[in-house]
Amino acid sequence: MSQANDVIDRISPAAISSDEFRRAGHRLVDQVAEFLDLLPASPITRGESPSAIRETMDAARPLPREGSPTTDLLDRAATLLFDHSLFNGHPSFWGYITSSPAPIGMLGDFLASAVNANCGAWLLSPMASEIEAQTVRWIAEMLGYPTGCGGLFVSGGNMANLVCFLAARAAKAGSDIRSRGVGGARLRAYCSSETHTWIQKAADISGLGTDSIRWIPADEEFRMDMEVLRTRILADIETGDKPFLVIANAGTVSTGAVDPLGRLASLCREFDLWLHVDGAYGALAAIAPEPAALFAGLSEADSIAVDPHKWLYAPLEAGCALVRDVSSLRGAFAYHPPYYHFGVEAINYFDLGPQNSRGFRALKVWLALQQVGRDGYAQMISDDIGLSRAMYECIAENPELEALSQGLSITTFRYVPPDLRMDSNFGDYLNDLNRELLTRLQRGGKAYLSNAIIGGKYALRACIVNFRTTLQDVKELLPLVVRLGKDLDGEMRRQSEP
Repeated sequence: MSQANDVIDRISPAAISSDEFRRAGHRLVDQVAEFLDLLPASPITRGESPSAIRETMDAARPLPREGSPTTDLLDRAATLLFDHSLFNGHPSFWGYITSSPAPIGMLGDFLASAVNANCGAWLLSPMASEIEAQTVRWIAEMLGYPTGCGGLFVSGGNMANLVCFLAARAAKAGSDIRSRGVGGARLRAYCSSETHTWIQKAADISGLGTDSIRWIPADEEFRMDMEVLRTRILADIETGDKPFLVIANAGTVSTGAVDPLGRLASLCREFDLWLHVDGAYGALAAIAPEPAALFAGLSEADSIAVDPHKWLYAPLEAGCALVRDVSSLRGAFAYHPPYYHFGVEAINYFDLGPQNSRGFRALKVWLALQQVGRDGYAQMISDDIGLSRAMYECIAENPELEALSQGLSITTFRYVPPDLRMDSNFGDYLNDLNRELLTRLQRGGKAYLSNAIIGGKYALRACIVNFRTTLQDVKELLPLVVRLGKDLDGEMRRQSEP
């Protein structure tokens, strides 16, 4: 009986008092605010090795048997993260397509965690489900897509594209695909050679296999070659294969290229194919005035993947899958075992995607869309594109840099010593030089780029999806690259001397 009383009157080790919660929370908010203030003057990364990071955090220590004070733990975690991370919120972070996180999104995640809604079913998350539905509609509206579409939040671009891929498979492969599997069905999906590697994952996970992918070459502007696409579809039909899906890019990862969406939509109607648009990075540029013409035809897609944690500046994770006909999502994912007794009058997201238990990802995006507004996002995206173009123009004027491509907010270029600029015999050397140059840039912590291969040339790649970036940040990149490139070129030439 005494044991039962102990349980009734128990004080859980996980609980903390409201006063302690306030103290710890207020202290942490102050620390985060100070971190954001100091971020522009801080290194993007310290370039530490995995072993150094593990030593700093004492990674080998066993799990503590007893608990520790809340504030002490938060202080230590903040110190570890603030001193030993790579900061994609830094104004000069242009490496991968991960945006600088908006502060309201940080607070939104805090609020979402407090409510801890399970957004798998409406009954478990009534307000959260409706907020997600409204956010999906608002994103569709920004893209000029039908607001009556189906859609849901997922972890990111890979998962958003996968959800749409599976919806396409269920819609176009035949009614028994889910019960009997792909079997001998020779389903074929078509995409540009510039398409992200999510397509291999999707073909593998869906059971089609990567041999089902038809890679279509890109033209000189890095867009899918329409004539080759048509020829390949006809050839596959002739041999008894079943084309079912064409994947268009709305902003490729390497160069920001946008495939001819309107022409692809017409071709898909002609052959009764599903048109999916991978707009994880670039589709939201449709709201900006200058690039809007590139996205003509986007509204005709059967599905679109878009990442709010890219050009809506949401903290990770936030991907979104949009499907024109919501029944296509249900056709791909809905099952109803006896213990699910949820009504059909409400949106139950376990019917629309692969997850049952789902976090409340939409709140941070919903808040930010209202804080900033459509016009605010159009301005910020336009600014990012303008800064990328300014970078390209400055590079083109520099005798030690070679501008290679510019699309949406992505610029690619490389360092070329002036005495090698007109000599085509040093292609391998220049690739090695720029490869090592990128390594030094990334470790240096002043600016963070990534790479691309442009016409066989190893390129430095800067993608600006960062509302903290200014023209001054862009201008400071070039002398840094030239200085490091010149020093490295000298070192490499000395090492090659007999």
